[in-house]
Amino acid sequence: MRLRDIYETVVAAGIGADPRGRQAVKKHLGRTQKKYEELKKDEKEFFDAESLSNPYADTRILHGSGEAEITTALVGIDMDVGEVLLADRLSGGGKKIDLLLAHHPAGKAFANFYEVMDMQAEILSRLGVPINVAEGLLEGRIREVERRLSPANHTRAADAARLLDIPFMCMHTPTDNMVAGFLQKIFEKKKPDTLGDVLGILKELPEYREAAVNNAGPKVLLGSPGRHAGKIFVDMTGGTEGAKEVFSSLVNSGVNTIVGMHLSEDHRREAEKHHINVVIAGHISSDNLGVNLMLDEIQKKGKLNIVECSGFRRFSRRSQKK
Repeated sequence: MRLRDIYETVVAAGIGADPRGRQAVKKHLGRTQKKYEELKKDEKEFFDAESLSNPYADTRILHGSGEAEITTALVGIDMDVGEVLLADRLSGGGKKIDLLLAHHPAGKAFANFYEVMDMQAEILSRLGVPINVAEGLLEGRIREVERRLSPANHTRAADAARLLDIPFMCMHTPTDNMVAGFLQKIFEKKKPDTLGDVLGILKELPEYREAAVNNAGPKVLLGSPGRHAGKIFVDMTGGTEGAKEVFSSLVNSGVNTIVGMHLSEDHRREAEKHHINVVIAGHISSDNLGVNLMLDEIQKKGKLNIVECSGFRRFSRRSQKK
């Protein structure tokens, strides 16, 4: 497969799994197109043209024209300079690495990944939170994340890949979309009665079983295993944690339990005030699930050999019955 084919497959799969729905994504792309058309000629030089067809700012080809033929990818949750050097070392030892494929964003995809946080407002709206409330709560949090990212050295790993001329790509929100939808459907189908049942369902999945073996398995953060789960909201996409003030709105919309990747201490304290149950499925294990689901989609298109690194373990579902 060409790198461009892999990239387009990732974006298409992300849109297909987007919790906002295809129509909302189409409207988002339409607004981006209008914004581009309204720019002055000198402003268009700095516009990210990929955003006209890819709604996820945190998913980009970071090095490479897209025309390279890819046979083997080094796949990891994070790719920094160390992983780039590892790819070069593996290639020098006879295991040719054609692509660095990361989950977490790097380079220009990291510099503005806060832009994908806008989608959280529409996700909350679908749960019953008024859109004006959701947007109002998120606005300050998005600016906070933007300020936090501003001083970072974004291009280190991408620069190393460029110097060694190894194609490099990251796929963040599309894979997070897939894991959020995958788990939400499982919970809606199995209807767990208690938080203990939620943990049991998660531990049936190989990514979470692997994490549990390594002392990083799913845990009840707020509540207890015997508590009723009620209405479950799988909160695993949209860049990073949203506004901590959102928990009261979620409770008012009927959400009883949140299943998430992680929760900061400030967010935990706010959730506790509103007596909402929180199950932490696990960050890296959830990322593993999303990347595995995405790799299944990629490998439907053609052969791709996977070399695991940086916290990633490959579990394929391609041979399993639907």
